[in-house]
Amino acid sequence: MFRFKKHITTLLFSLLLAPSYGQVLIPMDYEGQSDHLKAYGLVYQAISSGYDCHWLLNYRGGSFAILDADQQLIQQALLKGVSYENSSASALLKLMADLKSPSTNTNTVELEQVPSIAVYSPEGKQPWDDAVTLVLTYAEIPFTTIYDAAILNGDLENYDWLHLHHEDFTGQYGKFYGAYRDAAWYINQKAQFEADARALGYSKVSQVKGAVAKTISSYVNNGGFLFAMCSATDSYDIALAAEGIDICESMFDGDPSAPAAALKLDHSKCFAFENFQLESNPLRYEYSSIDITEKRVRKLKENQDYFELFDFSAKYDVVPTILVQNHTSLVKSFYGQTTAYNPETLKSSTTVLGTNKIDKAARYIHGTFGEGYWTFYGGHDPEDYQHRVGDDPTDLTNHPNSAGYRLILNNILFPAAKKPPQKT
Repeated sequence: MFRFKKHITTLLFSLLLAPSYGQVLIPMDYEGQSDHLKAYGLVYQAISSGYDCHWLLNYRGGSFAILDADQQLIQQALLKGVSYENSSASALLKLMADLKSPSTNTNTVELEQVPSIAVYSPEGKQPWDDAVTLVLTYAEIPFTTIYDAAILNGDLENYDWLHLHHEDFTGQYGKFYGAYRDAAWYINQKAQFEADARALGYSKVSQVKGAVAKTISSYVNNGGFLFAMCSATDSYDIALAAEGIDICESMFDGDPSAPAAALKLDHSKCFAFENFQLESNPLRYEYSSIDITEKRVRKLKENQDYFELFDFSAKYDVVPTILVQNHTSLVKSFYGQTTAYNPETLKSSTTVLGTNKIDKAARYIHGTFGEGYWTFYGGHDPEDYQHRVGDDPTDLTNHPNSAGYRLILNNILFPAAKKPPQKT
């Protein structure tokens, strides 16, 4: 009780000293920010409330400027524990002008309107099953959970940004058959997915997932923003390539896969990958040659497993620059069912944002599709190195400065930025 009263007293005293109106810098460097993750939530709220917000690219870890801050905004920053710095209008405007100078690899981007966010996730999933819902909840950024029926009914038109849960879009139930086929949760989940497929008018789960994948592809092509992690990345592209082709063995859908199914894939439909080989063995916990998790386990130890974010031109490559803003260029790696991407399977149009120097695996990739954008991020939980089924949830109050989680939140604010025309 004493500590609570002390916190309230400090908050009230700070509010009395804070200016009622002015300019505020939200620093995002390592030394200047006490809670990087909640800072994104503060900026999201500020944009939504109509404040004049700007992203200062490559300046102090990708800081934010709010040009018309008032007492209410300062109060929110204090309540959230987000560090801020007061500035005069002239000083902040001069800083922003300097960042626009052609002599520096910096830039400023106006943040215009927050995106409406949808998270693709089945009923019954807990927030800690997915890093994106975990960090959105922690940062206090609103989102809506949707699933197959909503997507097939056209609900994606109501959202600007879509995150794919750690889903298996191939209809093979995550390739958990080898380890968990006798587990109650696996048996029940398979039965539920099959019942849901029939209710939607499909005879197989793979057909539902294929239809969902195709609908999402149209959504991105028409200007949507797609973000995916872990198995939702490679299995999504595989589902696009396998449209109309049965790649599932009998234990998954009741009949064998189509003869020479792997040779019939159309990689031109994929967002990120090409020239990959399917893994047809149902006992192997892997979809294809896209992911190189098994090779990494044999080569790397946790204390040496980092991936490096690339530098991009803040003036000419604004979008990838936004996506790599961070207070460090070295980010701790983490595993998932899909962990890291084989560079030999990447399309030439895929932009690699981060890679591991030791095994050359791509960890964080991005690209365009039609009028829209997609980003794939390998691994399950940036603060749980080797997340396993049944592990305890990550408590983000212990990781408020997580560089790995910051990359997710860069993607959340990315659609709010005023972007240049796509390159042709």
